[in-house]
Amino acid sequence: MNLSANACAGPDPEPLPDDCPEAAPSACPPECVEPTLRLPHDLPIFLVGMMGAGKTTIGRGLARALGREFVDLDHELEARCGVRVPVIFEIEGETGFRRREAAALQECTQRRGIILATGGGAVLADDNRAALKARGIVLYLRASVDELYRRTCRDRNRPLLATADPRGTLRDLMVKREPLYVEVADIVIETGSAPIATLVKSILPKLQAYEKQK
Repeated sequence: MNLSANACAGPDPEPLPDDCPEAAPSACPPECVEPTLRLPHDLPIFLVGMMGAGKTTIGRGLARALGREFVDLDHELEARCGVRVPVIFEIEGETGFRRREAAALQECTQRRGIILATGGGAVLADDNRAALKARGIVLYLRASVDELYRRTCRDRNRPLLATADPRGTLRDLMVKREPLYVEVADIVIETGSAPIATLVKSILPKLQAYEKQK
């Protein structure tokens, strides 16, 4: 079985549940953050970091606070392909998934005024990193391996963690990816266990003060 070359063909998948582990540095939903400011530019904001770092939940909170559209790259891929990410991995392997991810990222990073949550492995490709660095402001959401494991240990929608030792897999992935996250990052945020509203409010002034170097 192969996925259609026309990735847009096919029905939209069911939406991810609001209580999935990606949504959890804390139980506070993004709705608890009221719109507070507008940035003096329409540069897109890209969130990078490991699976479980909180990119989706924090991204939604930032989008609400800034009055911007939120886009999740994995959800974008699922909508285009009509199947969930684990199914893409199963049918096409990681190589096929990364190819589709790169195509979606190249398209989405050209959209102005959005908040884009990328996949944990999106930084692996040189072209992806170049697009992220050149086209917007990149936030690296950093968390410890123990915290990442706590947030993802019950999530069955992460094919790379379908191993006998998911904590060890997270540790290995962190060693490989951490330098790449740091390479593309304009701003680094330690997520820890702070509530989402607190994290979002701490990020807003950093975004307002940051000036992207040309």
